[in-house]
Amino acid sequence: MVTGLTTLWASEEGTAHMRVVVVGSAGRMGSAVCEAVAADGDLDLVAAVDPTRSGEKDPTGSLVVLDSLEHVDPADVDVAVDFTVAEAARLNIQWCANNGVHAVVGTSGLGESDVASFRSAFTSSNCLIAPNFAIGAVLLMRFAEMAAPFFPTAEVIELHHDNKVDAPSGTAMRTLERMAQASSDWGTDPTEHETIPGSRGGTGPAGISVHSVRLRGLVAHQEVLFGTDGETLTLRHDSLDRGSFMNGITLACRVISEHPGVTIGLDTYLGI
Repeated sequence: MVTGLTTLWASEEGTAHMRVVVVGSAGRMGSAVCEAVAADGDLDLVAAVDPTRSGEKDPTGSLVVLDSLEHVDPADVDVAVDFTVAEAARLNIQWCANNGVHAVVGTSGLGESDVASFRSAFTSSNCLIAPNFAIGAVLLMRFAEMAAPFFPTAEVIELHHDNKVDAPSGTAMRTLERMAQASSDWGTDPTEHETIPGSRGGTGPAGISVHSVRLRGLVAHQEVLFGTDGETLTLRHDSLDRGSFMNGITLACRVISEHPGVTIGLDTYLGI
């Protein structure tokens, strides 16, 4: 059982460094990952991949960016971190599976059919697909799952920056799925007429409403609102900058070899 973050971040003496390639290294998340990996004493940044910055220096200034994983020698890499787009991620993840490289994936838009395909493909290395790497966000999902059986009504509100192209977020969808799995007894929506179509948001698993906000100045935020007779419960997590995701990502790179096959969500790696 996890006893605290100190336990999570500490590595065993003598443990070999994990060699990491960051795919999507020129993006905002990818750039932050490059810097976090380079700063981690247990990880080595050995390659950066991004076709939009091929031939330029990576964010740390130590590597020349490659345009494809095809130009990376699998023998030189232990784990690939992917923050790209779904279409590219599918190819990158398959490359990892084919070459015995572990994959840590934060890219949105991968579906159940993708996961099923990856489960078949990863036979000599492991894969983690996580909707959110912020420790607080992972805890929020767990707390929402725990609360679900005790409240007959709930709604999820996710709020992100104005460049996010998918809605609802992967974190919101995973939260809804876990709430629906924890309880099938949810009240019905009383709304009979929407003056503006869509006012009540989208309908997620088990009929739970979900709302997506896109606003300049935000990073990544989520609220889960629960209600029952005479009381409400609000769970909220705020990522104020992309640094909030880095501890989860670097942790995943360090311990992914200990978790066989394909894992969805960081929960297992945190022991919750």
